Amino acid sequence: MAGKLKVTQVKSTISHIARNRATVRALGLHGIGSTSIVADNPATRGMVRQVRFLVSVEEVADTGTKAKGRSEDRGDAPASHRPEDGKKENE
Repeated sequence: MAGKLKVTQVKSTISHIARNRATVRALGLHGIGSTSIVADNPATRGMVRQVRFLVSVEEVADTGTKAKGRSEDRGDAPASHRPEDGKKENE
């Protein structure tokens, strides 16, 4: 399986049962033409299968995007603001 699925709503949820409307909302879709990128796992595949007549699906290769602006070794503080030798600032 690919890393992600691109799900696009192509039909309205009006006149469909509440369960289908809730599934479409849970996929992150808000109206006709809205698109959402969701993880490709058995749970989301099952959700898409339940509302397959309302959405279109494309597989998207997982590019492994990395969070920007974070320190490479630790995400809490830049290296210039860390105490040296692992000591606490109060010591």
